[in-house]
Amino acid sequence: MPEPVRTLRIKKKGLWHRTHLVNDEEGELLGRLSVRRNKWGLVVSGEYRPEKGEVLRIRRDPGLLRGQFSLWSEDGEWLGSSLRWAFFRRQIDILTGSKPYRIVPARGFSRGWRVIATKTGEAVSIRLGLGSAEIQQLRKINIELLLFAHFLGSLTPWECFWPTAMDAEERGSGSAKPVRA
Repeated sequence: MPEPVRTLRIKKKGLWHRTHLVNDEEGELLGRLSVRRNKWGLVVSGEYRPEKGEVLRIRRDPGLLRGQFSLWSEDGEWLGSSLRWAFFRRQIDILTGSKPYRIVPARGFSRGWRVIATKTGEAVSIRLGLGSAEIQQLRKINIELLLFAHFLGSLTPWECFWPTAMDAEERGSGSAKPVRA
């Protein structure tokens, strides 16, 4: 795994209306990501308020599939959207207009997610703790997309423990050569 370009540490506060405090490597607060639920407990929106900069809004898109959210700037500019194509599928697709990304569970038996760029591979690693998370940025990627991926991954922390089929494909593509009879 390459050296991280940037590391963000997140502390979670609250239970029903959870707030994620986003800090940099030195512990300086960068902003707050708040998650809002309706009366049935369904996450309906999120909002990132940085200490300085533009406010980002995340809202649930109408639809039957879970994981359908869109990311908007304060001025109403669309920055990206997410979609889960099947109800039991753990992969989340993120469309940004320029590059598609996938959020998949971390390698092995661990709690976390990976953001995979289509052409360049793993771009972000998100490790989940009990009341915290650590985001390691491995390639150049927008901070908005980092936070959007963390928001989506934090909604389903129990789904990331088991390895994914992508890991089996990566292990199977090693240096083993087929035996000829």
